[in-house]
Amino acid sequence: MTTLTSAPTSPATDKVLRRRRIRREWGQPWLYLPLTGLLLLMVTPFLWMLSSAFKSEGDIRKLPPDLIPTHPTLANYRELFGSLDFTRMFANSVVVALAVTAGNLIFCSMLGYALAKLEFPGRRAVFALVMATLMVPGLVTFVPLYVLVANMQLTGSLFGLILPFLATPFGVFLMRQFISTLPDELIDAARVDGCSELAIFWKIILPLTRPALATLGIITFLGSWNNFLWPLVVAQNESQYTLPVGLALASSGQDFTRFGILLAGAVVVLLPVTIVFLLFQRHFVAGIATTGLK
Repeated sequence: MTTLTSAPTSPATDKVLRRRRIRREWGQPWLYLPLTGLLLLMVTPFLWMLSSAFKSEGDIRKLPPDLIPTHPTLANYRELFGSLDFTRMFANSVVVALAVTAGNLIFCSMLGYALAKLEFPGRRAVFALVMATLMVPGLVTFVPLYVLVANMQLTGSLFGLILPFLATPFGVFLMRQFISTLPDELIDAARVDGCSELAIFWKIILPLTRPALATLGIITFLGSWNNFLWPLVVAQNESQYTLPVGLALASSGQDFTRFGILLAGAVVVLLPVTIVFLLFQRHFVAGIATTGLK
């Protein structure tokens, strides 16, 4: 019976191995230090917002600022809910954000499936047009879009806030890239079994694209929930205002801005988005990680 012994190594090899071991053991903390600094840099404004929402107006404007309020108060929240028709504005924001998100999930996934898996004349031209619209700033199309909505007599209604954003070029691109990674054999087998294209889309494509749908849903909900300029222009009266618009009008005085109300409203506006992200965080990360891989 023979015993196996490791081959002798030279002093130079031992030195290299020792350096690698030291790098492996001590390299990670040195990597975490700058990342932790960047994390604190990004989180500090949010912590200051949460803290200042419980401060008086004088404490907010104090220099240097205090991160922890010395005299916490709920006056900003009481004034916020007292000065706004908060229930109606919150309901408007929820209706608009959910409708826009649902429209993007349905229409963008359908368009993405058609561009990824269906053969039809002009498919590449349509996809090129979608990619071209991604490079056009939103402000360029703002005025033509408003004229179109006004000619349809949709200004002053929630439908006018929803209709222009039911499908977006980014959503079509995201879903097309994800659906392109799905194997064609699944679709071909379903067609052989007699499934219609609608059945294939509903029973095969949608269940397999949950990560991409969660990613698109979170991004769309966030954008619609925080949208300010379009509701400000299209909504004609206070009954159609969403939370960002109502909050901006309530916090703006004649000569100054009431930062206490503004920060308290920002906390309230941030809560639903945070809850949505936490609920779909796992799918969101999976969608970002796998979209576009082939």
